[in-house]
Amino acid sequence: MFKIISYPVVYPVYVSVGSLHLPLHAITETLGMFIGFRYFLFLRRRQGDRVESSNRIWSIIGATFGALLGSRLLGALENPPGLLHADNLLLYIYQNKTIVGGLLGGLIGVETIKKAVGERQSTGDLFTYPLILAMMIGRIGCFSMGVYEETYGVPTTLPWGMDLGDGLLRHPVALYEIVFLLLLWQLLRMISRRYTLVSGARFQLFMIGYLFFRFMLDFIKPGYRYGFGLGSIQLACLAGLIYYAPVIISPSRLIEKQYA
Repeated sequence: MFKIISYPVVYPVYVSVGSLHLPLHAITETLGMFIGFRYFLFLRRRQGDRVESSNRIWSIIGATFGALLGSRLLGALENPPGLLHADNLLLYIYQNKTIVGGLLGGLIGVETIKKAVGERQSTGDLFTYPLILAMMIGRIGCFSMGVYEETYGVPTTLPWGMDLGDGLLRHPVALYEIVFLLLLWQLLRMISRRYTLVSGARFQLFMIGYLFFRFMLDFIKPGYRYGFGLGSIQLACLAGLIYYAPVIISPSRLIEKQYA
C-alpha cells in the first residue's frame, strides 16, 4: 500500500547535479531559453519564414541585446532608493532584471535593426509561441525562489494563498502568470484558426495581453510605488499599451481584408 507523504517546500529550491548545488531558477531560466529557441527553429522549418535569413539573424541580435539592456534597466528602476544608494551602479543594474523590460527592450531593438537593414516584414509572429513557452518554464524557477526574489505576491486570505518562505500566506503570482500564459497561448491559437491575421498580429496580441495582465498583476505584488501609486513595471506596461493603442482602439487592423 502506497502512502503519499508531503514535505514543506524549502525556498529557494536547489537541485544537486553531481557535485554541483544549483538553484532551480538558474536551471529553468537556461532551459526555457534553450527550449524556446529550439521551438522557434522547429516552427520556422515547418511554417517557413517571410524574412530573409540574414535579416532574421539581425532581428535576433537586435532582440537579444535590446532585451538584455531593457530587462536590466527596468529591473534596476523597480527600486529607485536601492539604485541611488548602490555601491556599484553597474553591478546593481546587471543584477536586476524583469521580463517586461526584456520584452519592450527587445521590441525596440528589433524595430531599430529592421530600420537599419531595411526590413519591412514583421518578425514577431514566429517568436510568439516559443516566447510564451520559455516564459512559462522560467516562471517555474521564479516560483521556486519564494520570497527570495521579487516575484511573489502580497499576503492574502484567499484559500490558495501559499507560504513562500516567510510564514505568510501570499499570492503565488508566478503560478498565476503560468496559468495566464497557457490560456493566452490557447486564445491566440483559436484566434489564428478563426481569422486570417495580418503579419505581426499574433505578436501584437500577445504583447497587448501580457502587458495588460502585468499591469494588473503588479497591484498584488510588493515593491516601490511612485507618488501616483504605480510601480516602474506598471508605467512601462502603460507605455507599451500606448504604443499599441491604434490596434487596441481598432482591432480590425489585425485582420486581413478579403476582397471579392
